[in-house]
Amino acid sequence: MPNRLAHETSPYLLQHADNPVDWWPWSAGAFAQARERGVPVLLSVGYSSCHWCHVMAHESFEDADTAAFLNEHFVNVKVDREERPDIDAVYMEAVQAATGQGGWPMTVFLTPDAEPFYFGTYFPPEPRHGMPSFRQVADGVRRAWTDRRDEVTDVAGKIVRDLADRQLAFGSDELPGEDELAQALLGLTRDYDASRGGFGGAPKFPPSMVVEFLLRHYARTGSEGALQMAADTCERMARGGIYDQLGGGFARYSVDREWVVPHFEKMLYDNALLCRVYAHLWRATGSDLARRVALETADFMVRELRTNEGGFASALDADSEDAVSGKHVEGAYYVWTPEQLREVLGDADTELAATCFGVTEEGTFEEGASVLQLPVAEGVVVDAARLESIRERLLAARSQRPAPGRDDKVVAAWNGLAVAALAEVGAYFDRPDLVAAAVGAGDLLVRLHMDDRARLSRTSKDGQVGANAGVLEDYADVAEGFLALASVTGEGVWLEFAGFLLDHVLAQFVDAESGSLYDTAADAERLIRRPQDPTDNAVPSGWTAAAGALLSYAAQTGAEPHRLAAERALGVVKGLAPRAPRFIGHGLAVAEAALDGPREVAVIGEVGSELHRTALLGTAPGAVVAVGPAGGDEFPLLAGRDLPAAYVCRRFVCDAPTTDAGELAAKLSG
Repeated sequence: MPNRLAHETSPYLLQHADNPVDWWPWSAGAFAQARERGVPVLLSVGYSSCHWCHVMAHESFEDADTAAFLNEHFVNVKVDREERPDIDAVYMEAVQAATGQGGWPMTVFLTPDAEPFYFGTYFPPEPRHGMPSFRQVADGVRRAWTDRRDEVTDVAGKIVRDLADRQLAFGSDELPGEDELAQALLGLTRDYDASRGGFGGAPKFPPSMVVEFLLRHYARTGSEGALQMAADTCERMARGGIYDQLGGGFARYSVDREWVVPHFEKMLYDNALLCRVYAHLWRATGSDLARRVALETADFMVRELRTNEGGFASALDADSEDAVSGKHVEGAYYVWTPEQLREVLGDADTELAATCFGVTEEGTFEEGASVLQLPVAEGVVVDAARLESIRERLLAARSQRPAPGRDDKVVAAWNGLAVAALAEVGAYFDRPDLVAAAVGAGDLLVRLHMDDRARLSRTSKDGQVGANAGVLEDYADVAEGFLALASVTGEGVWLEFAGFLLDHVLAQFVDAESGSLYDTAADAERLIRRPQDPTDNAVPSGWTAAAGALLSYAAQTGAEPHRLAAERALGVVKGLAPRAPRFIGHGLAVAEAALDGPREVAVIGEVGSELHRTALLGTAPGAVVAVGPAGGDEFPLLAGRDLPAAYVCRRFVCDAPTTDAGELAAKLSG
C-alpha cells in the first residue's frame, strides 16, 4: 500500500512511495505526530539520481523488518534535496560539523522540535568496513531516546546553539581588487594538476566556475597562465570518460584523477554551466574542440532533458538495466567491451574504434568494459568521416539499450542556467533552434514558476507547480537566464522580468546592515537556522549568482541600488579569494566583471546583425549588450541614441560610436 509520498510531485519522493516505511514528506504534521507519539524523527535526504541513495533504499527501506522497526519507533521523513535545498543545507552543516564529512544519502535523527542529535550518511544493512549497520544505528538511537532522553535533548539544543553561533566572516565592505584576484590565481596554480588538467585529486569535479574566472582573468589581464589552465582542463575533460563521446554531455564527476571513469549521472546544472564555459573558451580562442563540445552539450540538453512543457529535466540516472544480467547497475548504458563493438561495427571498424575511443580487452571500468574516451594517439591519422560513421552506429546501437531513468522535475535555478547557456550558444553559432529552446524554457518559468508578485516556485513537474518556495539561487539564476535572453533576442521584456526577480532579492534576501545574503527569503519557513552560504559548490552559490545578476542588471539599467547590492555582496570574495579560490569561482568571475566595468554595449540595429553578433562575442568580462532600432524603448541603454552604430561605455565614460565590426571587437577584447 503506498505511503504518504504517493501524492508528492518529486520523482525522488515518488520512488519511495511504495516502501513499507511509513514515510512523511517534510511537514508540520510529521513533527506534530512525533510530539504526540513521543518519538524522534528519522530524516532521510537524497535525490533521484543518487546511486547510494538507491542502494540504501533497496537494502534498508524496502526491507519489511527494518521498515516495521522504523515505523514503530520513529516518525520517518523523506526530503528531496533538490526540492528543499534549505533543509538540506541546514542539516548538512550539522552533519559536516559533527562528522567532518557529508554527502547523500544524508541520515539525521531529530527531536520532535526538529533539532538534530545523531548524524550520518549511508549505512549498510550489515556491519562492514568499520561502519555499523543501519539497524544497529536506529536501535542505538531508540535506546538513547528511551533511556537518556534528557541527555539527548540537551545535546540537540547545544548543537542548534553552536550552529547559531557560527558566524560567517563576510570578508570586507570593499570590492576585491587586483591583489585578491592575483592571489586567487596563485592559489589555483598551486592546486592545478598540470599533467591531467583540473584541480586537486580524486574524485575530480568539473571546475566550470573556476574556468569561467580564468577566461575572464585572461581577457582582462592577458595572463597566458590563466588561459592555459582553462584550455587544458577543458580539453582533458572533453577527451575523457566524463564526457559522453557518443551522445554529448557531461557526467557529474570523475572517480579518478585522469577523468576516465565517471560517476555516470548527468545533471542539468553541470551541462548548462559547462556548455556556456566551452562556448566562452571558443569565443576566446577559436578552438574547434570547444565549439564541438559546446554544441554537442547543448544538443544533448535539448534532445534528452527537455520536457513536454518546454522546461528541462533535472537529471539522468547513473544506473540502468544491464541488458545481459537484467540488474540495475551503474554505467550499464554507457560502457563497451571489444565484443560489443564488434557486434555493431564488424571486424573492419572495431580496431579503429577501440583505438580511437580507448576500449581495451582489460577494460577501464568493471568486468572488462571500458568507458569511451578520446585519447590523443601519437602518429594516428584518423579518417574523420569514417570515425563519425562509427560514432553514429554506436550511438544508434546504444539507444536500443535500456535507458537510465530521468528525473522530470523542473528546477527553476537550473533552468535559468540552461536558458543562459542555450541563448548564448545559439547566438554564437547561428543556431536559432537553440535560442528558441531557451525562450521556451524562459516562457515556462514565467508562466508556471512566477506568480503575479514575481515570487518564484522552486520546482514543477508535468506542468504542475510544486509547493516549495524559490530560494536565492532560483531568483539569481533565473534572472541571469532572462538577462542573457534580453541580450540575444533584443526583447526588453526579459530585462523587465529580471528586474522583478532582482527587486525581490533586494527586498527579501539581503541583510540591510551587512549587505550579506541569505539563501531563503525573510518570510520563508523558519528552520533551526536561516541558511547562508557564499561558497560555490556544484552550482554558483545563490550569493555569488545574485551578485552577478545584480551587477549585469545595474549595467543594463543604471539602477544604483542593484549596483550597490552587488558590490556589497562581493565583499565576501575579498576574504575568500586568497584562501579558497576553488570554492568561490563564480564570485571571482563576477569580481572580474566589476573590475572591468562591466562594459555596456548599445547596438542600434537589427537583432543578429554583424554589430550585434560582434558585441555578443566580445570577451570583456561581464559585458552587457542591448540591441534595438533607433528610437526604441526596449532597453535603457538605447535611449537617446539614433545613429545606427554600436556604443561602448565603461564607468560612466562612452567611446565614440562605431559602425565598424573590427573596431567594436577591439573595444570589447578585454
